[in-house]
Amino acid sequence: MNQTERRIFLIRFLLHEDPQYRDLQIPSGEAGQKTLLRSLLNIRPPRPIGEDFLAVQDEYLREETAQKGITDIAGLTPVEPGIYLWQGDITTLKCGAIVNAANSGMTGCYVPCHGCIDNAIHTYAGVQLRLACAELMEKQGHEEPAGQAKLTSAYDLPCRYILHTVGPIVYGRVTGKDRELLASCYRSCLELARKNGIGSVAFCCISTGEFHFPNGEAAKIAVDTVRQYRGDTEVIFNVFKDVDYEIYRELLG
Repeated sequence: MNQTERRIFLIRFLLHEDPQYRDLQIPSGEAGQKTLLRSLLNIRPPRPIGEDFLAVQDEYLREETAQKGITDIAGLTPVEPGIYLWQGDITTLKCGAIVNAANSGMTGCYVPCHGCIDNAIHTYAGVQLRLACAELMEKQGHEEPAGQAKLTSAYDLPCRYILHTVGPIVYGRVTGKDRELLASCYRSCLELARKNGIGSVAFCCISTGEFHFPNGEAAKIAVDTVRQYRGDTEVIFNVFKDVDYEIYRELLG
């Protein structure tokens, strides 16, 4: 199969899986097909799926990521010993673990094609990730508190693992508790990485964007906490927006 054939196979499988979508027409163009496939992956609940689907999905997603271009931490230059600053798509980063800014449900973003990092990571890791997160949450028996971290495989992403952490949601002014919870996200991820022998961790801008933590203050907490607690773990500060790149560049000199 080529990528188009894989994409059509996956779409048809997902449409047939849910009776309410079986009569939906598949767009003829590549862009429309990609949007539909991502939407179907986003709304699919966490449940097992056949090996035939997984085999095609894994080939498709890995090829999509390869076409975007994979960045290996080995090819990056540190801005200070053990710390890197990199602007780009975190789902294309090859390192020990990437950090997902999750919500308290921990099973990903269900809004079709939403722009959050949680949505992107679950989309390109594959449906196995949502099921793995759901199993963790079922075992835990309650929603994930802010400031902690969970570890899963990265499945179809080029990194080895994903560290999932829930940052504080800021309502109005930033409080001392908000600051402590955000710092705890970084500490918890680093501690979990160290415990599992993960040598490098890429942090996204936790709690900014949808969770409304001011970008500059969040970045300062991130840099200060990582400098204090990273130990021997290599850390990549991953940014996507130009404004965040400028903030981190100034903080890191």
